[in-house]
Amino acid sequence: MHWTATRNAVVSLPKWRSFAFLFRSPFRTYTSFKPSSPLLLNRRYSEGIYCLRDRRALKGITTSSKKVKTSSDVLSDKDLSHLVWWKERLQTCKKPSTLQLIERLMFTNLLGLDPSLRNGSLKDGNLNWEMLQFKSRFPREVLLCRVGDFYEAIGIDACILVEYAGLNPFGGLRSDSVPKAGCPVVNLRQTLDDLTRSGYSVCIVEEIQGPTPARSRKGRFISGHAHPGSPYVYGLVGVDHDLDFPEPMPVVGISRSAKGYCMISIFETMKAYSLDDGLTEEALVTKIRTSRCHHLFLHASLRHNASGTCRWGEFGEGGLLWGECSGRNFEWFEGDNLSELLSRVKDVYGLDDEVSFRSVNVPSINRPRPLHLGTATQIGALPTEGIPCLLKVLLPSTCSGLPSLYVRDLLLNPPAYEIALKIQETCKLMSTVTCSIPEFTCVSSAKLVKLLEQREANYIEFCRIKNVLDEVLHMHRHAELVEILKLLMEPTWVATGLKIDFETFVNECHWASDTIGGLISLDDNESHQHVSKCANVPNEFFYDMESSWRGRVKGIHIEEEITQVEKAAEALSLAVAEDFHPIISRIKATTSSLGGPKGEIAYAREHESVWFKGKRFIPSIWAGTAGEDQIKQLKPALDSKGKKVGEEWFTTPKVEVALVRYHEASENAQARVLELLRELSTKLQTKINVLVFASMLLVIAKALFAHACEGRRRKWVFPTVVGFSIDEGAKPLDGASRMKLTGLSPYWFDVASGTAVHNTVDMQSLFLLTGPNGGGKSSLLRSICAAALLGICGLMVPAESACIPHFDSIMLHMKSYDSPVDGKSSFQVEMSEIRSIVTQATSRSLVLIDEICRGTETAKGTCIAGSVIECLDTSGCLGIVSTHLHGIFSLPLKAKNITYKAMGAENIEGQTKPTWKLTDGVCRESLAFETAKREGVPETVIRRAEALYLSVYAKDASSEVVKPNNIETSSNNDQQIRKPVSSERSLEKDLTKAIVKICGKNMIEPVALECLSIGVRELPPPSTVGSSCVYVMQRPDKRLYIGQTDDLEGRIRAHRAKEGLQGSSFLYLMVQGKSMACQLETLLINQLHEQGYSLANLADGKHRNFGTSPSLNTSDVVSIS
Repeated sequence: MHWTATRNAVVSLPKWRSFAFLFRSPFRTYTSFKPSSPLLLNRRYSEGIYCLRDRRALKGITTSSKKVKTSSDVLSDKDLSHLVWWKERLQTCKKPSTLQLIERLMFTNLLGLDPSLRNGSLKDGNLNWEMLQFKSRFPREVLLCRVGDFYEAIGIDACILVEYAGLNPFGGLRSDSVPKAGCPVVNLRQTLDDLTRSGYSVCIVEEIQGPTPARSRKGRFISGHAHPGSPYVYGLVGVDHDLDFPEPMPVVGISRSAKGYCMISIFETMKAYSLDDGLTEEALVTKIRTSRCHHLFLHASLRHNASGTCRWGEFGEGGLLWGECSGRNFEWFEGDNLSELLSRVKDVYGLDDEVSFRSVNVPSINRPRPLHLGTATQIGALPTEGIPCLLKVLLPSTCSGLPSLYVRDLLLNPPAYEIALKIQETCKLMSTVTCSIPEFTCVSSAKLVKLLEQREANYIEFCRIKNVLDEVLHMHRHAELVEILKLLMEPTWVATGLKIDFETFVNECHWASDTIGGLISLDDNESHQHVSKCANVPNEFFYDMESSWRGRVKGIHIEEEITQVEKAAEALSLAVAEDFHPIISRIKATTSSLGGPKGEIAYAREHESVWFKGKRFIPSIWAGTAGEDQIKQLKPALDSKGKKVGEEWFTTPKVEVALVRYHEASENAQARVLELLRELSTKLQTKINVLVFASMLLVIAKALFAHACEGRRRKWVFPTVVGFSIDEGAKPLDGASRMKLTGLSPYWFDVASGTAVHNTVDMQSLFLLTGPNGGGKSSLLRSICAAALLGICGLMVPAESACIPHFDSIMLHMKSYDSPVDGKSSFQVEMSEIRSIVTQATSRSLVLIDEICRGTETAKGTCIAGSVIECLDTSGCLGIVSTHLHGIFSLPLKAKNITYKAMGAENIEGQTKPTWKLTDGVCRESLAFETAKREGVPETVIRRAEALYLSVYAKDASSEVVKPNNIETSSNNDQQIRKPVSSERSLEKDLTKAIVKICGKNMIEPVALECLSIGVRELPPPSTVGSSCVYVMQRPDKRLYIGQTDDLEGRIRAHRAKEGLQGSSFLYLMVQGKSMACQLETLLINQLHEQGYSLANLADGKHRNFGTSPSLNTSDVVSIS
């Protein structure tokens, strides 16, 4: 979608200038640019500098090839490795046209060109030679070189374009020519999208636009790169289109250490890396699946697994990881993990050795281990078909994108205890605020860094950055929100790895906001923002020429340029009037029937010119009459290439001079605007840490506010999270070895709808759970797992009350499937997961295993299950093991702390049905026959099964529950704040007073009323969720709209989505019940109208009989003085 927007921008660029205004300015400003001191990133010199030097060098080489001789026939070891890499990629190509092109490749140079073929020469100074120099700089990127109106690729790169971008080869499939393909300039974005989506990086080479000296070829430079997760941004500063940034894709390296598995993720855009050591195999696979990587590197330490075999993953540990990696493209590396991987990254992206990367790891004690793959998929933290998605119930449907990604990462990598408490405290404050909240503008940190680094941030992006900063400052100024802002500092530190002092952060936000506000034009009513208007020139001409730079920066910064544009526009208007108006007057004065002379002043949009357009206006006899002198001055209009435009278009030398002057003035103004925007990017780079921190803080704030609203709507609660003592020999904290969930409901049910079955779980040891098929065992395990995970993340849980220890790991094992790729049966896969669980379980773990050992022979499976239970009991972990292996109760288990629990069933009219309630004891009834019958198994099969069962197991046929165990059966103060009042309007004060007075006088029961406001770019607080509200919308046209709703945020969004209402503000009252809200709505409509206020929905006031609330006395008439 983002390509479409930017592609349209490319289409709209005028041919007259042929991109010159985009390409010329960067060189003028880049040559003196010096990189700032290392902040968030230690960035390399701009590609513009490198390309400028290369352009000077190439200029001498291309004009005379007497100094430099290439050694294209001699390949280094590195070049050979690159060619091997490309050969592997070409082997995956399948299109017939691509395969024919591959046959013509010769792998003696990095382009794969065969010099013996037509157009295959690599002679010093020609285009192929020049492309080879660029290719040697980035040998593993597809090279697209600008040649006129096309971007061309040759050799190997042409094959990739044909295969993955759907392009046809140039010249068809001629066998005597080198492979060549390309795309038009207007289709560049789509081509880049196709290539990066297929996993390829692209190096884009641009031509230097403008006049070229005689007998010399145009210079070229590397304008930028497109990588998976990092799009091409060159030229965006000059267009008013947003670029949708995908999620960054890191380079990932995996190795094995004494602690476990190690995963290093390096983000080239952010110049940062994270290192996770001590990972389990399952946790590592989860991380790999949740983040697509640009390149995958595997360390040689993985070649030999625990079984001592060279075949990685043949037996035991390593098989799951090998199965995940074997389906991807990867490379092996050796040596020190971090330093060698950073070296590989610099090679991949063509970075200088001096470029440094910062670590974003935050040291935290006792942070829980990341979720296993099975746990993440079985509770829907990772979307899985057939599994209720946990993410979808944590946030409202309107909250997606970056906030949703943050919550997902939070669940997959639970925070340390202290951070979880901060998150919970933040959510609690958010759920009680009564003031309006900002919209929370979300900006990708990677996008922010790349646009500012490459100085390509445009007007739209600067406005968005200012919104981010202003929303942070809004929270700082507001008494209720400032505490939330302070609490968000530590979760943001963990998310970004940036530690910033609070006061410093606020001060830097002030500076950055003022800096942007001092340059960027935010007032549409400034006189300089309007395009030129002259009576003799079509308005469309001036709009097309000036709309690309008008209104971007404040007029004070471009006063001289604007003056020159206005003078040039007046001169053009005067030239048109003097040269064209007499001709038009002459034509109008000529009366003739059909076929007479025609003429007008017209705008030739394609040629960006104002010319005379006419037919049959030349007199047959020159008689010295008016207009003849001007007709004699006319000459055919020519396009930018000197060709005649048509038979109807004419111009004069004076008009052409005026056009050139106007275009130069307009170009100078635009160049100055682009220069100012790039200078602003340079200034903001010095505060890049603060900008990244602020953008991430608002992402977290939006996610937590949305969660607080959704949790409040679902009637979830904040749990009490109990930490464990850090000291080894210290006494466990009170409640640290016990989890109690009262009124627990499945997270995928909406408690507010009343359809959920509630259970109370009081867990102080390991539960052995039995129950019938369809009795709710799996649902209970999922519910407990989700509640525990949400609790240790600081989020709300689906229960009436909850006390949850801060577990060091949460492990859920459900059903297993076989893995034919790894040659493993379902039981082998299960045992692999059980191995991970029993080796990692501690006294601080929560272990949930559903129907253990179901995939093997009953007797031995029962014994394995018994042994696993003993092992878990010894570890002291909390958890549940559910089973249908009733023989386990006959084993001589040594477990001392096992509690027997069952899913209840009841007999209704002779049929046993589950209650889905957790009870004490053991349930030996499986309801297998009833389940089979309900699923449509033939009656004859079921009857035969019952007969066989009675003949063998008659003595055990009982559904009695045995071994009962005794079980225990077990206000926020709103902060008063001063109502925010707009300082620029007294209307709001008067309206507020009128509303409170009208509503107060018509209440039979005394009710404390407070009328609260919601600003233009603000939303209602979470405290309005589920409450009846009466609201007054103040429209931009000064008219009022009065309504009532139980979903204030949704109603406000709906209003602002309508054209012309984006700038609406609101006043609202929270009342008791919808009936009262309806009556107050009608009352306000009528009485505010009587007080002289202009209403947009006056007709709604006729409905005086809404509701039946006894609290209103509608007979009163209120007079507002």
